[in-house]
Amino acid sequence: MLAILARGMSCWLLPTQMMSPCDADGKGNIRKEELYEACAVLKVPLQQVKVMDHPDLQDGFGKVWNHNLLADIIKAEVIGHGTETIITFDSYGVSGHCNHRDVHHGVRKLLHETSQRNIEAWELISTNILRKYSGPVDMWLSYLRAMQCSSGSVHCLLNEHPQKSFLAMARHSSQWVWFRKLFVACSSYTYVNTLRKFN
Repeated sequence: MLAILARGMSCWLLPTQMMSPCDADGKGNIRKEELYEACAVLKVPLQQVKVMDHPDLQDGFGKVWNHNLLADIIKAEVIGHGTETIITFDSYGVSGHCNHRDVHHGVRKLLHETSQRNIEAWELISTNILRKYSGPVDMWLSYLRAMQCSSGSVHCLLNEHPQKSFLAMARHSSQWVWFRKLFVACSSYTYVNTLRKFN
């Protein structure tokens, strides 16, 4: 995300639009404010941040989100903002979280059903656990993988300011526990993200 913002690209980022205020622990309002604070650290304009509180899209493992509903909501946002590019999770959802995977399937459904072919969608590629926790070492592996795809369907984005990721995540104080601090410090996603174009 930082790489995209630094280049001035215009896109609507999911989950910068949160489908749920993450109220699994009854802290939805707190987490909503934390998201705004994190986006401010990343210099994401507040008008590009939207938190939905839809009764059928509540946060939590085992709470499956309706792909048709997601596609309809995403379509309305895409049309309303004149969005040309969507970035979301791949089908695994980085951590395997069911809601992350559901957003992927909602975007995929939108792309298959929409008559607007000017929408480009990219998915964040999930990595195996060894690469996921290899920190900056994974920059080389991600770069090599992206180079193997000469068609331009895979892009490797290096985070030039990984400390900003740490600072932004720290704004989520209700969730900023030791294992999340460790994740952000050791996660390859802090240093590099590989996007693959939806086909």
